[in-house]
Amino acid sequence: MEQIKILLKRGVPPKKYSESFKRQVVREFEGGNISKDGLQKKYDLKGKSCVLKWCRKYGKFDYSTPTTKLGRPMIDPQSQRIKELEAKLKAAELKIKVYDKLIEVTNRELGEDVLKKIEAKLSENWQQKKD
Repeated sequence: MEQIKILLKRGVPPKKYSESFKRQVVREFEGGNISKDGLQKKYDLKGKSCVLKWCRKYGKFDYSTPTTKLGRPMIDPQSQRIKELEAKLKAAELKIKVYDKLIEVTNRELGEDVLKKIEAKLSENWQQKKD
């Protein structure tokens, strides 16, 4: 009876996969053509984190924290580039709003139009350099 309980506790031993197989799965995942769940179904992999563990061990990307921006790239490099440029544009627009607000506060504090003064100085300097 004791022997049966021990066998039931152990269950089915985990499958052993070769290193080359693990590297192949990681390459497919990092290629961006198939998801982790898709790979688990395709190769009948048990466990929810085996692909992620293999990626940490054999992958070329940083899988240490879930908040990192580094990860597997998008399928289309152009889409990735567009996403990066949109983020930069959003940051630039926010910066412009801050500068506009700063100029507005400065104008209110000084009681003058600061932009006109700056433009006048720039045009004077430009005229001097031109002559």
